[in-house]
Amino acid sequence: MADEGKQLRVAVKRRAETAVSLGDVLSGVMEGRVSPQQMRFGLITEAWSQLLPVELCRHCRIDGISGGRLKVLADSPSYMYELQLLSSELLEELGRQYPQARIQEIKLAIG
Repeated sequence: MADEGKQLRVAVKRRAETAVSLGDVLSGVMEGRVSPQQMRFGLITEAWSQLLPVELCRHCRIDGISGGRLKVLADSPSYMYELQLLSSELLEELGRQYPQARIQEIKLAIG
């Protein structure tokens, strides 16, 4: 009986030594896959806010980046029109600052 208790304690201790927390697993996944993409997205968002006039920046936001397309939402048609007027310059500057993002188009929508 005492021997079984000792075996159980040894087994539990071994299990605790080899166990990996869910947080450690998720951290590894985030660092290896999500973080580089989020970092690039964050840098583009930061550059976007610096390139736009302050008033225009208040009325639009980046919704996503996919397949070389930067999707931007404006809160009204008038701000979307202003973005259209600036889009070629913005695209050129984002391409110059962040060529690794490979943004080829800015897609505008109301949202």
